[in-house]
Amino acid sequence: MRLTNSLTTKTLFALALGTLAFGCATPAAGDDQNQSTADDGAGQDPSVKTIQVCSGGQWQCKAHVVVDEHNRIAPHATPAGLGPADLQSAYKLTAAPSPTVTIAIVDAFNYPNVESDLAQYRSAFGLPPCTKANGCLKVVNQDGATSPLPGNSPAGDDWTVAAALDLDMASAICPSCHLLFVEAQDDQGNGLFIGQNAAAAAGAVVVSDSWGGPSGGLASDQSFDSQFFTHTSNICTFVATGDAGFNTSPDYPSTSHLVVGVGGTHLVKSTAARGWTETTWSGAGSSCGNETKPAFQTAAVPSTTCARRAASDVSAVADPNTGLAVFNAGAGGFIVVGGTSAASPIVAAIYARLGLSCPNHDASYVYAHPCELFDITSGSNGTCTGSLCHTGVGWDGPTGLGTPNGAVFGKNTTCTGGTGNPPACSHPLCSTGAALPSSGGCTSGGNTTCEASICSADSFCCTSSWDSVCVGEVKSVCGLTCPGF
Repeated sequence: MRLTNSLTTKTLFALALGTLAFGCATPAAGDDQNQSTADDGAGQDPSVKTIQVCSGGQWQCKAHVVVDEHNRIAPHATPAGLGPADLQSAYKLTAAPSPTVTIAIVDAFNYPNVESDLAQYRSAFGLPPCTKANGCLKVVNQDGATSPLPGNSPAGDDWTVAAALDLDMASAICPSCHLLFVEAQDDQGNGLFIGQNAAAAAGAVVVSDSWGGPSGGLASDQSFDSQFFTHTSNICTFVATGDAGFNTSPDYPSTSHLVVGVGGTHLVKSTAARGWTETTWSGAGSSCGNETKPAFQTAAVPSTTCARRAASDVSAVADPNTGLAVFNAGAGGFIVVGGTSAASPIVAAIYARLGLSCPNHDASYVYAHPCELFDITSGSNGTCTGSLCHTGVGWDGPTGLGTPNGAVFGKNTTCTGGTGNPPACSHPLCSTGAALPSSGGCTSGGNTTCEASICSADSFCCTSSWDSVCVGEVKSVCGLTCPGF
């Protein structure tokens, strides 16, 4: 335990450092992985109005379309919003895609214009054609057959916009990937889940589910897991975590231990070394599920935050204020769409483009290699205490461990060991506990200097214990954020 006089001296020293850091609290120049607590001035504009589409069923998509002052979808004659070049730049996807693989998109109801709408999007951005005739696009029902296809969406529950968003984002990230579009019978029963098995049987390497709904309880979740998310192939399933911020009840299937839960961010161009700044989208979903906490989350997610399976695992752009360009003829042409319905296919397509698989059908890869992601360290999605709502260094509910850095993602990087904390790092920087090594390497997201800087300023943190003062110095010394400090 620290002596009172030591604590007083130390606290004054920390406050002095905090005062100095207040005017320049950003990570070191060139630190491409950790985002600062401030963006480039483009905040999350609350004046941008959106409507949620496909919200009439038990299972709802997580897509929000930008509308005008009369709540009407506002189409554009030419693309508006982020396009393929923006996304590939932001996530550092410069290497050539892996050999052709299949991305499955599972949505509800028929999408009559799917092929022509997809063609318009890909043509506008100079992407190669993806058609049924050239074998790139295949449309099937929930059982995997090309006919009969389900009926169209009912009035007030339009799934075609969400489907266009899914297919366009997959195309933007991996133009050479094949697309399997699975149309479930409706959004009331189990059709969307039955479609998971159809996607796996058709040879998809990744599946994107940009929808979800209230969990039916532990027994129900476990039953659905065993029926629809347990596959013999090394398939990766990605699920949008929601668009209403922190959810006090689990949003399934994003809280299944057999999927990768995908949260959301606010993404803008900036003068940072990365060229982009990414902060938490306030609408990004997070929740504490019913299922037992998987081993890969044990070190990253504090039990005091969530003692069970927690979402999200990873994230990508989702804020409609920094929304995505999408083409849907039924909505008038080019529209701007956001929501974690965008983030899920983006991350799924990154996995496909880079040739990643999921032998355990789960999110364990990112927890074993957190330094392959851009750690999002600023923002919140609710008023709960701790990292389930508040973004900081390492894991948090709205953004998980961060967004994929394509320059290194999928390369099995040794992040100084382990699942977010190297062997010598017994706990994350934002948690109190044993002293941390002054050699660095405990910070997820690639910042290996924060604990070293703190230990240089305050040796107690690396010789005695990492107490609450040390946690506070993550902000005052390093310019990073820990929830509650």
